[in-house]
Amino acid sequence: MTVVVVVVAVVAVLVLLALVHRWLWVRLVRDTTRAGGAARRTGTVLAFALPVLALAALTAGRAGAPFWLQQVVAWPGYMWLAVLLYLTMAMLVAEPARRRWLRRLARTEAAPAPPGPGAPDTPGGPATTSDNCPDLAGPTAAGAAVSQPAGAGGAGTVQGATAVGAQAPRPAGAHGAGTPQTAGAGDPAAPEAAQSASAGGVSVSRRVFVARVAGGAAAAAALATVGTGTYGVLRGPRVKRVQVPLARLPRAAHGFRIAVVSDVHLGPVLGRAHTQRIVDTVNRTQPDLIAVVGDLVDGSVHDLGPAAEPLRLLRSRLGSYFVTGNHEYFSGARQWVDHVRELGLTPLENARRELPHFDLAGVNDVQGESEGQGPDFRAALGDRDRSRTAVLLAHQPVVIHDAVRHGVDLQLSGHTHGGQLWPGNYLAELANPTVAGLERYGDTQLYVSRGAGAWGPPVRVGAPSDITVVELASYQA
Repeated sequence: MTVVVVVVAVVAVLVLLALVHRWLWVRLVRDTTRAGGAARRTGTVLAFALPVLALAALTAGRAGAPFWLQQVVAWPGYMWLAVLLYLTMAMLVAEPARRRWLRRLARTEAAPAPPGPGAPDTPGGPATTSDNCPDLAGPTAAGAAVSQPAGAGGAGTVQGATAVGAQAPRPAGAHGAGTPQTAGAGDPAAPEAAQSASAGGVSVSRRVFVARVAGGAAAAAALATVGTGTYGVLRGPRVKRVQVPLARLPRAAHGFRIAVVSDVHLGPVLGRAHTQRIVDTVNRTQPDLIAVVGDLVDGSVHDLGPAAEPLRLLRSRLGSYFVTGNHEYFSGARQWVDHVRELGLTPLENARRELPHFDLAGVNDVQGESEGQGPDFRAALGDRDRSRTAVLLAHQPVVIHDAVRHGVDLQLSGHTHGGQLWPGNYLAELANPTVAGLERYGDTQLYVSRGAGAWGPPVRVGAPSDITVVELASYQA
């Protein structure tokens, strides 16, 4: 049953993506370019290639593709996902304005032109009589017919006026006797003139202009948003400082600083340079302890071991500790636990360390349940001295209720990325008790970091990356 639900969900997402790409192609390519032109062909190719690259970026790692291939498809594929999100949102905002603009143009083009000097007062115009030819009195407006006496061009022949757009019978023998000819027919400029013909009440040239303005504005807004969000990630996380008062914390531990690092997501996009930026930022805070709370990597030790190498340069008074996140279990958790130990970090796998003034515990991520290695709060906290302060490292905020039951004073988590891409924070709220920041649950406080990296697109909008220095405060101080 679960497999069927997953398959249906995947198919629904693919159909939705196809429909969104089709709509964007219509608005940004078909409505703004000439049929058969180079711009139309280029836009159509991109409309097919970009979603294929995005799907390849999402699946290459799970499919076991070579790491170099993952890197090739990751940048364009993931970046397109971010652009797609904000381009779609911008086009949805622009669509009502585009429609109103077209309706206004349609009313303008449909309005009758004001009469010029000497123009008739009525649609057909009053009958006028020539001073020089009183016998030819009659309507002379464009398209009106003038009757000639018998014998002038044939008895009873009716000769059409020669105003613009009127049709006149051709003489016999000129492409067929009596064949009518429309003005402009056979003119090499006729196809271009047809482009300016009215379409839905608005000339095609004006429709193209409106489409280009709306599409250009939406594209500029989307690219500016994604560009700013990408710079924020590649620049590196900023330091955030939070003071957390704990009732049972002894006075001697007042001011103890824990540098919380979560969701680095080393992978085909973020590599060794990103790790080095994080290490340098953490070391500048001079923490007493470093807590890496999961989702360090998106890939195997073989591929990402060199990218994680700068972690051995982390410096703190009481060392660095690590707990697994859900992505470690997609990447070979056992191998990564062993590797971070080689890099100088201490893994806490459902375990506890008694530090001088409080207990530091860590539990495996809930994703480990699929491998029989899920969180075990009894093993980590069951036999501890309840009079001592307990700080828990757990990747996902959802385990907060287990932490409350086991008398934890402070839980440090990540996982949510703060939503990463607005309005993703609203979706994150549906699955997590706290998306970012500090909140209290009973006697337990929960702090959730937005993370130091990014999953998928290296872009953050409305959820800047951070390394948080949590300063413990004692009520006794």
